[in-house]
Amino acid sequence: MSRWRAWAQDLGLALLPARCLVCGERGVGGQDLCDDCRAALPWNRSACARCALPLPVPAPLCGRCRRAPPPFDGSCAAFRYGFPLDRLLPRLKFHGDLAAGRLLAELAAEALAEASRPQLLLPVPLHPARLRQRGYDQALELARPLARALDLPLCADHLRRQRATAAQSELGAPARRRNVRDAFALRPGTLPAHVAVFDDVMTTGATLSECCRLLKRAGVVRVDAWAVARAPAPGAG
Repeated sequence: MSRWRAWAQDLGLALLPARCLVCGERGVGGQDLCDDCRAALPWNRSACARCALPLPVPAPLCGRCRRAPPPFDGSCAAFRYGFPLDRLLPRLKFHGDLAAGRLLAELAAEALAEASRPQLLLPVPLHPARLRQRGYDQALELARPLARALDLPLCADHLRRQRATAAQSELGAPARRRNVRDAFALRPGTLPAHVAVFDDVMTTGATLSECCRLLKRAGVVRVDAWAVARAPAPGAG
């Protein structure tokens, strides 16, 4: 994403009235979202406390986390992945729509403000080849305004993706785990005791788990997994 394009988008937002990015109606509260679409947001308020999997009723642990706890200590995903997240996130991820990213970060901050507060926020990085191809890192574009809203330190380069991987969306759960195995590395440096790793969408949790496992091996005491949205269990809802 060029600086010129980002500047042009910011200028457009300043000069034009807020418009809902979902339906095109007038936005409210200074956000690019109307009242009706805000009411449709699928907040993930009933979820497993360990992996953020949406549940019919809140529970400390879902069945999978009871059987095989993930390597992160807790997680928080602001939304279930569904309408209108399934429109807004692809606009950021694949079409460079930074306005959609800004809106998602503002909304996610409302939910993530209630989570246990980490000392550092680490976005999941893209591989350099994918970054050159896309021109921007969607997790970082979301993490920057989120960190500002929550007044959290952000480090964009402590985690690095050392191996190019296939797109996770094309793979099943076992293949996702194999795909990201040893895909990440840590740059030298001291890390605080409590860190949150952040991604746009958590589906099976394979990517976030791999990052969290690496941080635990490096001596971080508590590692949380944060995401804008969490995919429901297959066949749910």
